[in-house]
Amino acid sequence: MNADTAPLPQPDTAWRELHEAATLPYKTAGNFAWRFARGKLGRDPVFRGLIERRLIDARHARVVDIGCGQGLFASLLASMSAMQVKGRWPASWPATTAAAQYTGIELMPKDIARAQASIGHLRPAPRLLCADMCNADLPACDLVVILDVLHYVGIAAQDNILRRVRDALQPEGRLLLRVGDASDRRGFAVSQWVDRMVTRIRGHKVSPTWGRPLAAWIATLEGFGFKVQSVPMSQGTPFANVLLVADLCLSESKE
Repeated sequence: MNADTAPLPQPDTAWRELHEAATLPYKTAGNFAWRFARGKLGRDPVFRGLIERRLIDARHARVVDIGCGQGLFASLLASMSAMQVKGRWPASWPATTAAAQYTGIELMPKDIARAQASIGHLRPAPRLLCADMCNADLPACDLVVILDVLHYVGIAAQDNILRRVRDALQPEGRLLLRVGDASDRRGFAVSQWVDRMVTRIRGHKVSPTWGRPLAAWIATLEGFGFKVQSVPMSQGTPFANVLLVADLCLSESKE
């Protein structure tokens, strides 16, 4: 049986293959980078959830990842594309772009260094910026990913970032924003505690955080011209995380 006639893998098998392929490059940056990548991709439900809920697809060729850390999302996208070429992509999963143009923005120099060492070989070459998300340049894009980082800045700064994201997104662009729902007091408190612990483990200074109830997040995004869908994204964890899928409405002007 050749590759053209071999049956497509089932999702669980494909996910294991994808996990291995996307995390393998991090061995280049050392044991910490590799183990962190494996743990993050393996335990955080958001990555597989983005695929199986068909939230990223071939339309999203230009990607901006705000708070990119080690650039794991770039490695995931590249591995997704490679598996499709090899015929190892489940029929139930959406096709992804063949070669995403990726821009990653991260404040911490150590994370950018690990990203460069791990995924700098990808083609097209990822653009990795060590910069503050509050004022970093946001290129024109089709997809913006912000996972668990907006709470590090105040409400006014959060709004300014979201406004700049809206302006960078092209027609029918999408923002994938994961936030903590502050109205779930217990889950939100657990999320914040774990966040502080992970920050320390990664060798970074722990800073104050700012949250909002889910309803306030949705109202803010709608005020910027997004059509918003909320998706619970805490499966298997004690957190109060919610993924907001915010699609730019064509009828809204960028004022």
